[in-house]
Amino acid sequence: MKSTSRLFAVVKSERFLTPGNPTGLTGLLTHPAPRSQLIYLYSSTLDKLSKLPEYSVYRQSVEAITKQRLSIINGYKPPGYEEWAQRAKQKIQEHPNVFGKDRDPSSIFMSAQLTQEKDERDIVWDNKKEPAALEGTRTAEERRRQSSVTNQAAVTPDADIVQWENEPPLEASQIAEIEEKIGAGLIEEVIQVAEGEDKLVDTILESRSWEELDEKPPQGQWEYFSRDQHTPGTQEPPKAKN
Repeated sequence: MKSTSRLFAVVKSERFLTPGNPTGLTGLLTHPAPRSQLIYLYSSTLDKLSKLPEYSVYRQSVEAITKQRLSIINGYKPPGYEEWAQRAKQKIQEHPNVFGKDRDPSSIFMSAQLTQEKDERDIVWDNKKEPAALEGTRTAEERRRQSSVTNQAAVTPDADIVQWENEPPLEASQIAEIEEKIGAGLIEEVIQVAEGEDKLVDTILESRSWEELDEKPPQGQWEYFSRDQHTPGTQEPPKAKN
């Protein structure tokens, strides 16, 4: 079913998947750059996990599966990757104030996003965005603030903004092989899991859940949930009737 649903995303060519097309799963669209997105997420997760104690079981398990999946992703290079890497390296050298010196193109992550339709309320006229008008009676202070927002100067573009060329896309056959090796559904589903794990590490770091409890639990509190507490052992299978 997975391979059949993925066929919905192949429209322009059988060689590449078309970003934004249906994957066959409701609400899940074909990702424009799954390889670079996963490398970024896995690298971010591993960096955060290094801040947990080495004895943390959570760190050990997540670190193992993250490294294993990252090695799978790194094992695939899209067509034209080497040429792109050379152009990216040259771009980095031309803008050391943005990227820093001696940066590896593979260590710079750009997240490709699908183009969203613009809301007419967000359209900018003459480099000024029309603020939403407040309804009802307003105080003099509210009118003053609204007038200040309307008349504020337009923000000038940052001179250090660099037009970065996205990494070439993987072939559909490469994505299928990655999905087969990881064994966790479509690559878009793998990305969702990686995003959730990356956020979960933040929560664990914030809560410091590996530390001892301030209040020790009463002795025997968790014995009720222990294995084989309610059944003495494996039950014998019923005897066959003659």
